[in-house]
Formats: sequence, C-alpha cells, structure tokens
Amino acid sequence: MDLKHALTLKYVIIALALIVVNCVAAQERNLNSSLYFGPNAIPVPDMLDGKVWERVHAELSYDLYSGFYGDMTHTISAEVNVPLFTPRVNLSIWMPVVEFYRNTPASVAHQQPLEPKMNGYEIGNVYISTDIHVFKQKKFVPDVALRVAMITASGDGDRHARYFDVPGYFFDVFVAKSITFKDGFFNELRFVASGGFLCWQVDKVTQNDAYMYGLKTVLSGEYLSSSFAWQGYTGWIGNGDKPMVIKADITAQLKGFRPFIAYQYGIRDYPFHQFRIGLGYVF
Repeated sequence: MDLKHALTLKYVIIALALIVVNCVAAQERNLNSSLYFGPNAIPVPDMLDGKVWERVHAELSYDLYSGFYGDMTHTISAEVNVPLFTPRVNLSIWMPVVEFYRNTPASVAHQQPLEPKMNGYEIGNVYISTDIHVFKQKKFVPDVALRVAMITASGDGDRHARYFDVPGYFFDVFVAKSITFKDGFFNELRFVASGGFLCWQVDKVTQNDAYMYGLKTVLSGEYLSSSFAWQGYTGWIGNGDKPMVIKADITAQLKGFRPFIAYQYGIRDYPFHQFRIGLGYVF
C-alpha cells in the first residue's frame, strides 16, 4: 500500500470514528425527559374531577419547586376555563407564565445541559385543551369527561435543560362516581380514575409516546374541599420519562373566590417537591 492510499485509509478511519463518537454523544444527550429537565418542562397534568367548569373560572398561582439536588424554581402560573356554548364543554388555557430558577453544581451535574447556567428565568409553554363532560352521573352511570390538549413550543431554554422547545399533545379520559352524605361538614366523597396518551417530540425524527394513568379522591363540602391523587405517565424511551407523583390540595369556597394550597412529591423520575398557593375565582 503506497503512502497516498495509507493516508486516505487513515482519514476514513478517523471520520468513521468521529461519526461513532458523535452518535454516542447524541444518544447520551437524549435527556428530554422529566428526570433531567426543569419542573415545568412536561409535568404530570392535573386530573379533572370527571366534570368541567359550568361557569368561567380563572386562577393565578405561585409555585415553589424544591429540587432533590438543591435547585430551586419559582413559578407564576395562570389558568382560565371558559364554557363554550354549553356548560358541558370548556376551553381551557393554562401555562407557567414565567419561572425563575437557581441551580447548584449537583443539579447541573445531574441534568447535563448543553450550556450550563446557574440561574436565570424562562417563559413557559402554553397548554390549550377542550374539556368535555360526556356523561353525567346517574344511579348506575358515572361521570365521564374527556380532555384533548395541545402543548405549544413557546417555552425556551432547552440548551439550559429548562423546556424541551418542542410541541406535544395529550388526551385523557376521566371516570368518576360520588357518594353523598346528608349531614356533616363534608357532603360528598368522590372517586376518580383516569387514563390517556401523551406524546412529545424528542428530535427531528423521534417522538416519545407515553400512556397516562391516575387515581384521585375528593372530599368536599359547602365551604371546603380536599383531594389526593396518584398520577403519572410512562414513556417508551426509558431516559427518565416515567414520572410518578402524588398530589394533595385543600381549596376553600368563599362565594366566588377559591383560595387553595397544594403539594406535589415526585416518587419517580420527577426530582422535585412542589408547594403551591393560589387564588381562583368563579364568575
């Protein structure tokens, strides 16, 4: 083999080696999941109660996410639910309007962002859904609600591991049944089960498909209600895309006002405590 062919072979080997290294690196960077991104990237959506809002409802809340690696995220969120021509169909829009975050060396080492950033702020994704109360509860018929939602790519900061910066969608079904009480502070105990499908883009040619699940109980009265939920979704890639959480909240009912507090804990693939305080209003 002469020198010219030897050099050509050498360059070919080097090129193939670089391709392999880049492919491996790209695979290792495929961390678009709830385990490695910020708490607002694609969290587990809150469950419906098997019903929809029969009147216009608006809500503003503050969330504190305390990460398992010492990171902190402060978020201002907003939501509005508007009946469309009938009290059995809602147009719902919600989003984390803005988040302010502070990382630690441990959280940066865990997330492995393309461009590490210790603190900053980002605008969140907009969620738009149609919520339909399909069946109303009767003696032998449960409440059934359907939600079809779109996730916009308005959130940014993907290079800092905050938002995926890709679109997505999900739909889920809720089946609920209530037990009522005639006397006492609480007058209704409600059981809700849900199942659905969630999809988001991972890169130009790959999407992650996940099935959604959830169980919820709601105890409510004239002035106060509380709920406890176990929820999650499970993706197919297996890169930390199987978040499982528990959620609890207490809501007061003071005429049209709905002040509330809530807590969420990540059991799996969601390394955050979430503390929420907010105020809703029913018009």
